Amino acid sequence: MRLTLALVAAAALAGCASSTANTPQPHATAQAAPAATPPAHPAPLVPDAARHLTGTVAQFQEHCRQSIQQAREGISRLKALPAPRDTAAALELYDTAAALLADTAGSAAIATNSHPDVAMRTAAQDCEQEVEKATVEINLDRGVYDVLSSLELGQQDEATRRFVANELRDFRRAGVDRDEATRTRVLALKDELLRIGQEFGRNIREDVRAVELDPKQLAGLPEDYVRAHPPGPNGKVRITTDNPDYLPLMTYAKSAKAREALWRIYRQRGHPKNLDTLSRLVSKRHELATLLGYPSWAAYITEDKMIRTDKAAAEFIEKIATASAARVKSDYEALLARKRKDEPKATVVHPWDQQYLEDRVKAEQYQFDSQAVRPYFEYSRVKQGVLDITSRMFGITYQRLPEAQVWHPDIEAYDVYEGSTLLGRFYLDMHPRADKYKHAAQWDLANGKAGKTLPEAVLMCNFPKPGAEAALMQHSDVETFFHEFGHLLHHILGGHGRWGAVTGTRTEQDFVEAPSQMLEEWAWAPESLQTFARHHQKDEPLPAETIQRMKAADEFGKGLWVRQQMFYAATSLNLYNRDPQGLDSTALVKQLQERYTPFKYAPETYFQLSFGHLDGYSAVYYTYMWSLVIAKDLFTPFQAEGLMNPAPARRYRRAVLEPGGARDAALLVKDFLGREYGFEAYARWLNGT
Repeated sequence: MRLTLALVAAAALAGCASSTANTPQPHATAQAAPAATPPAHPAPLVPDAARHLTGTVAQFQEHCRQSIQQAREGISRLKALPAPRDTAAALELYDTAAALLADTAGSAAIATNSHPDVAMRTAAQDCEQEVEKATVEINLDRGVYDVLSSLELGQQDEATRRFVANELRDFRRAGVDRDEATRTRVLALKDELLRIGQEFGRNIREDVRAVELDPKQLAGLPEDYVRAHPPGPNGKVRITTDNPDYLPLMTYAKSAKAREALWRIYRQRGHPKNLDTLSRLVSKRHELATLLGYPSWAAYITEDKMIRTDKAAAEFIEKIATASAARVKSDYEALLARKRKDEPKATVVHPWDQQYLEDRVKAEQYQFDSQAVRPYFEYSRVKQGVLDITSRMFGITYQRLPEAQVWHPDIEAYDVYEGSTLLGRFYLDMHPRADKYKHAAQWDLANGKAGKTLPEAVLMCNFPKPGAEAALMQHSDVETFFHEFGHLLHHILGGHGRWGAVTGTRTEQDFVEAPSQMLEEWAWAPESLQTFARHHQKDEPLPAETIQRMKAADEFGKGLWVRQQMFYAATSLNLYNRDPQGLDSTALVKQLQERYTPFKYAPETYFQLSFGHLDGYSAVYYTYMWSLVIAKDLFTPFQAEGLMNPAPARRYRRAVLEPGGARDAALLVKDFLGREYGFEAYARWLNGT
């Protein structure tokens, strides 16, 4: 992980195959010997980063303090190296210091977002601030920059040359070549920004709202949902804004009043606290960007992405919006026509109608009932299916570790093997609970480095939890599982390079979603779905004809979905591509929603205040669609050779996943495809051809 602000601060963030009796056991992996005479059997690398999350608050605080101290000591040794400096030795010191800070930031971010103990969450937030302070100090240390810029790279490999070039670029972007007053202000701003970002996320995470409904307003909901939400003492049913409550009600409830009530409070989360918090976040980022010589934060943050400029990002958003224009018009007209079956005088589709009406159109025009497939997607079987499919594709196995120490009883730990070689470890934190991150994401717990450390990751989701009722998932949840697991595999399989700073998902940010988006395809194909999608009571596979209807139905609403994504991307970009003095974020959201979607803005709603990506992704939410364009092209060899054929998957693993950030993303894709990626595959997907 790079030492730069944007990447260290977002280091943590960016969903059993062969758990049989013959699962291989841990194996000794080559590691540099500390003694002059190497041992006959080098000690194996052992993933153990989770220990920092399972101890006491005092132990966590001490780990944080020691890691920062060791990183600073390593940087001091780096600066003390006499010239001419040995390139490998100097980079080893620098890379080790970077890894200490990145891994500590990762464990702190995970604790902040998922630890059940409020004292630990508070300590983790404090740790994040201290790591960020140390990181920024190093970024602004001219002595470190001078050492790195003095290194002889002529005999080094491509990954090392790219590593150093990008670090020097990022030092300059951090302000290392500015005067002392500027560097002092940069340091203060970055410290302040981290605190504001934590506040923004905390206000979202802790603001769980609820509506109370009459039991009859649950008409249309699945039976298991209704049983799980019995009336309280007052005879009302309590429905929260957590996704396992929210998504089914918005999809299936016949009562428009119930949907509207829940939709409105969902879009009031973070209000009013985050009005001021978001304003400060945007203003301080603008101040930082202009201090560093950029016209806006959007101009600053896009510079090191594949897209390069905020102008290109805006053009891309418009390109996608234009390409989807015909589809969004026909999608909306179909929703309005369906609404008129229930309300003959209806003239408008409200945003709280969208999911329900889309589901009705799919059921009635495409003969696909999304409730009918839920019994085939029981959580435990879906989990096993994801593991089995990825095991076969990528030539790896998973071993469940039931005795592993975890920071909450719901969490499961798995080791990943290739043959008898241990590749890394991951943790599945998959069910909702109080004060936990509310969406789905993969978080880096530890970065891997060849011969030194193994990569570790956490998958954090909010899927139904097995219990008295079967934990039945919607198909969209299955797709999310594959998506997030794609990030996890990228981190684990790519975590074995020479330098930890360029392994795994340390690619350009607007590429990092592509591998996970590509893996979503396995949530749609009969040859993959039928390996795990079985009725939880009848044990019958999901019929192939049902899958075909599901895929056909998925074509409907695609235009609306793409435009919604462009609304999010435009909101992200336009909050940050201007001087924010006097900016009314709610008025901007109203304007952009009505420009990019056919739905009118609903007064007293504040989508932007719970749009967590405005912190971590800031101006570059466009990256999801940019990555999807690449992902659709990456998928073409699998379409040609077969989704369950390991051959293209192994080539893809070697060409794209394993190199991580060692090469430019465009070159990784070219290595796999044998050509530069294009727009054609995405256009075919968008147009349903």
